[in-house]
Amino acid sequence: MKTPRPLWNPYVAGVVLGAALLATFLVTGNGYGVTGATTLATAAAAGHVDASTVAPGTYLHGLFDAGLNHWIIWEVVGLAIGALAGSLLAGRFRWQLDGPARAKRGLRLVLALVGGAASGFGARLALGCTSGMGLSGGATLAAAGFLFLIGFFVAGIAFGQLTKGLWK
Repeated sequence: MKTPRPLWNPYVAGVVLGAALLATFLVTGNGYGVTGATTLATAAAAGHVDASTVAPGTYLHGLFDAGLNHWIIWEVVGLAIGALAGSLLAGRFRWQLDGPARAKRGLRLVLALVGGAASGFGARLALGCTSGMGLSGGATLAAAGFLFLIGFFVAGIAFGQLTKGLWK
């Protein structure tokens, strides 16, 4: 097995991320975001299962009409391809289930499901995910972006304190 390449310096990674965000704004007129893609995919799936869930006047109606050929869908596809390519090129790709060292596999899956559901709900409530509200909102100096980041870190610290016994 080949030795994995070292991780990037966080300052260099931050500059590259900022430059990529600026380029995304200039080329597409949009910032980063991910949860919009999952919401569009949910609307598409729901509309094909039960048309009444996307009827006019429902929450998913406009999203269903937008379809899956949308910039944010392609951004997420590119993100997945880029992450896979980067991990393979760096020799760091592995199938694994991360989580607290003291937690068994079942608890790790429950924590991931609860955390993912809470993050997704919070992102929809805030009208953006960490990348959409935090990075793109912060880059444009939007108050909502900074409020989101403060709430995100406060929630992370609180949950970290609640689960710290599982990590020791």
